[in-house]
Amino acid sequence: MRKASRLFEIIQILRLARRPVTAAAIAEELEVTVRSIYRDIGALQAMRVPIEGERGIGYILRPGFDLPPLMFSIEEIEAVVLGLALIERTGDGELMEASRRAGAKVAAAVPAPLRQALSSRTLHAWGSAVPTPQGVDLALVRRTIRDEEKLLIDYRDEQGRESRRTIRPLALIYYSEAFVIVAWCELREALRNFRADRVQSCGPTGVHFRNEGDRLREQWIAGWESN
Repeated sequence: MRKASRLFEIIQILRLARRPVTAAAIAEELEVTVRSIYRDIGALQAMRVPIEGERGIGYILRPGFDLPPLMFSIEEIEAVVLGLALIERTGDGELMEASRRAGAKVAAAVPAPLRQALSSRTLHAWGSAVPTPQGVDLALVRRTIRDEEKLLIDYRDEQGRESRRTIRPLALIYYSEAFVIVAWCELREALRNFRADRVQSCGPTGVHFRNEGDRLREQWIAGWESN
C-alpha cells in the first residue's frame, strides 16, 4: 500500500474507533510494519491532523475533526485525473474549462501526498479532440437538458435533406468521432438521435417540458438496452 493511501486509511480507522487504537492493531489491519505506522502517525500530526496518544497506549482522533468534503484514495485520485484528461478530448470548450477548475478545486481540497498524484501527470489520454460543431452550442444543449426546455433546430440528415424540428433534448453523448443529441422529436413523435455536426442552427424556444425528461430518458434507455 502506498503512503498516500495509508495516511487516508489511518485517518479512517481512527475516525471510526470508539477507543484508542494501537499502532500494532493499525499495522495488522493495513499489513505493514509497526514502524511504518509510527512514521505515518508522525507525518499526519505534522500535517496538523489532531491525532493524540503515544506508543504502547494507542492513538485517537480528537473530536470535532472530520475529513474534507473531497477526500479520495490514491486510486480514486487517479480516476479523477484520467477522467479530467478525457474531457480535454471532447472539444467541448465549456466542459474543458470546467474540468480545469475542477482539477484545481480537488487539488486544493486534498492533503499534500494526494495532491502530488494530481500534479505528477503520470496518466494521459491521447488522441485528437472531436471538432467543435459550428451550428450548435453544446453548453446551450446541456442547459436545456437540465431545464427541460425545448430547442428549435435546423437539421441536415445523412442524405443531405434539411428540416426544421422542435426537439425535447434528453441527453448528450460524447462519442470519439462525434457528439450526439438524444431528444424527443415533435416532428416524428419519436425518440431520435441528432449528430451535432449536422445541426445547422439551434436556439432555445422558451417553452418547457417540465417533469417529462426522466420519463422520456427511461424510455430511451429501455430501448437502448433492448437492442
